[in-house]
Amino acid sequence: MKIAISGKGGVGKTTISAFLIKALEDMGRKVLAIDADPSPHLARVLGFENAAEIRPIAEMQELLQERSERNGPFYKLNPKVDDLPEKFMQQKGNVRLMVLGAIQQGGAGCACADNAVLKSLLNMLLLSPDEDIVLDMEAGVEHLGRGTISTVDHLLVVVQPYKGSLETAKKIQRLAEDLGLEHLEFIANNVEDEADIDFIVSELGRKPLGVFWSSKEVRQAERASMPLSEACPQCMKTAKDILKQLEQSR
Repeated sequence: MKIAISGKGGVGKTTISAFLIKALEDMGRKVLAIDADPSPHLARVLGFENAAEIRPIAEMQELLQERSERNGPFYKLNPKVDDLPEKFMQQKGNVRLMVLGAIQQGGAGCACADNAVLKSLLNMLLLSPDEDIVLDMEAGVEHLGRGTISTVDHLLVVVQPYKGSLETAKKIQRLAEDLGLEHLEFIANNVEDEADIDFIVSELGRKPLGVFWSSKEVRQAERASMPLSEACPQCMKTAKDILKQLEQSR
């Protein structure tokens, strides 16, 4: 099962990704976790050792230039990337983690060559037949505009009960429909009460597939750089319920 997590910046995509990844592992599955956020934090919330020292591929300028064979405005459209997972993959239990990051700007020139390397690597990882995949995407809708995740089985859009989050979610939904992604669901996060759920439903016109309630324990665990899964048993139950529903819908 290949799951991509999207949504507006700050809604908790990485938090939800961490719970889903741990839930899959608890179910006895092998999981490939891909962090494609410009500010990657998935390693830390999953409890990987030396998480702060893991350097995203997107920041390895020499590597990106070498693989893209960039020469002025010219670069290789299909760069060699098949050896990169072995070199840069992290592993903890049954979870393998690849920290891609994302190119935030092109500096004085175009970032197309660097993005070609990241896109080739991401596409290769998404073809992995032996693992479940959870992809923590960059914020917003631009990645959908590029069609990056057209091969995933499920797109989960994380929302919080405020208009900015829900407006972005509706844009993501429209773009996903344009790409032909049939399995899109909304996940509500940081919900305080039933009024929050009612507001989300009134804005989106449908119920979220799962609801993660506001949790002081999760906030404290994040601040202490502890694995989030150890802080909130109810969150883990919610994640497992979401995965069961996704499997039933296939």
